[in-house]
Amino acid sequence: MTLLRRALPVVMAVVTSPQTRALRRSAASAVRRLRGSAREVHYFHQVDDPYSALAVQTLRALAERYAIALVPHLVAPPSDAAAPERALLDAFARRDAADVARGYWLAFPSSAGPPKPDDVALAQRVLARAISQGSFVDVAARVSAVLWSADARALAGVAGQLGEENPAEAHAALAEGTALREHLGHYLGGMFHYAGEWYWGVDRLHHLERRLLGEGAARGSAPDAFIAPRPTLRREPLRSASAPARADIVLECFTSLRSPYSYIAMERVSALAKHYGIALALRPVLPMVMRGLPVPRAKQLYIALDTKREAEDAGVAFGRICDPVGRPVERAFSLWPWARGCGRAAELLLEFMRAAWSQGIDTGSDAGLRLVVERAGLAWSEAQPHLDRDTGWRAELEANRAAMFGLGLWGVPSFRVQSHDATDYTTWGQDRLWRVEEEIRARLVSTRR
Repeated sequence: MTLLRRALPVVMAVVTSPQTRALRRSAASAVRRLRGSAREVHYFHQVDDPYSALAVQTLRALAERYAIALVPHLVAPPSDAAAPERALLDAFARRDAADVARGYWLAFPSSAGPPKPDDVALAQRVLARAISQGSFVDVAARVSAVLWSADARALAGVAGQLGEENPAEAHAALAEGTALREHLGHYLGGMFHYAGEWYWGVDRLHHLERRLLGEGAARGSAPDAFIAPRPTLRREPLRSASAPARADIVLECFTSLRSPYSYIAMERVSALAKHYGIALALRPVLPMVMRGLPVPRAKQLYIALDTKREAEDAGVAFGRICDPVGRPVERAFSLWPWARGCGRAAELLLEFMRAAWSQGIDTGSDAGLRLVVERAGLAWSEAQPHLDRDTGWRAELEANRAAMFGLGLWGVPSFRVQSHDATDYTTWGQDRLWRVEEEIRARLVSTRR
C-alpha cells in the first residue's frame, strides 16, 4: 500500500467530516458578518434542464421564508465530460422530473419533449432581461412552464409582455453565469450555491434549508415545514410475517463497487426487498472510469461531499475512503460468481463497499479483501482458488451495463421493478427509493383486490 493510499482515507475523513463542514460554515459566516453583507444564495438556471424547471418553482418561497439575497444566473448545459451519456441523460431527466414532481408538490408535463432551440434562445433572452431588472424570482417559473408546454405562440406572448434582451446581451449573461458556476466548482443546472456549498435542485433543497434554519435565517412568519421535503420510505406492512414472498415481483438493482451513492443505498434496497417479501436481483456493472468515461475532479469532490450529507440522512457511515477503482474492483468481482453460488453475493458487495467507503480499508490487498470476504460470511481459504480469475464475470457485468443502457439508464444505482401484472418501472438514484417503494406497494396492493 503506497503512502498516498494510506493517507487518503484520513484526508477524506477530514474533508467530509461534520466538524470540517461546521468550521467551513462558521468561517463563511464570520467573513460575511465582517463585510456586513447579506446571505447570498446563488441559483444557476439552465433553461432547457427539467430539474431547473422544478427548482425554479421553489424560488419565491425560498426568498420569502429566509433572510437571503437570491442571486440568479443563466448557465449552459454541462460539458461532455460531466455528462458523458448526454442523450440518455436528457431523455431520462424529462421522464424523471415528471415522475417525481408530484412527490414535491410541483409540476412538470409528463409528455414533455426537448424544447426547440429557438424557444430555448427566446426564454434565455426573456430571463436575461428579468435578471437585469431584478424580476427573475417573479417570472422565471412562468417562463419555464410556458417553454416546457411547447407552445411557441404562448412563449412569444410572454416575451412580448416581459421584454427580452438582445441576443448579444443574453449570450453574455449566459457566458457569465456559466463561468461563475465553473469558478465555484460545479457543472450542472438547477444548482443552489450558498457560502461554499452546493445543493442540487429540489432533491437537495432540504439540506440548504436546514443550514439556513441552523443559522437563524428564517423569517418570523416562515412555516416550520421545508419547502420541498423529500418523500420518505414508509415500510408500512402490507403482508403478515407469515405471508408467502412474492417471487413474481422483482427489484433489480444496477450497482457499482466504486459508486458511493450505490453504497449508501445498498442496505435500504436489501431492507425494502426483505420487508415486502419480493425478490432482489443485483446486477453490478464496472465503474465509469473503468469503462473509459472521465469523471472531472470538481464532480468527484461534489459527489463525496454530497454523499456525506445523504449518508447522514440515511444513517449510513461514510467518509473514510480508500478508492477501490481498478484492481480492487476486479479482484472483488473475480469472487462474485463463487459468492453467488454460496448465497452470499449481496453480502460480499455490501461488505466491500462498506470497507472502501466508510472504513478506509485497502480492498485491493489480500488482507483487506480477506476481511471483506470473512465479514460477508465466507471462508477465505475457499475464496482463494477463485481469486483473480475471469470465470465469466466480465461478460456478465458488460451484459448488465448493456441491459441498463437498454432501459434508458446509464448511472448507478439504477432500479427496475418488474411483475407479471404491471408495466416495468425504472429509475435512477438513491434519492428515488421512495418511488421504488411506491411501485412495489402498488403491485402488492393490486394483488389483494
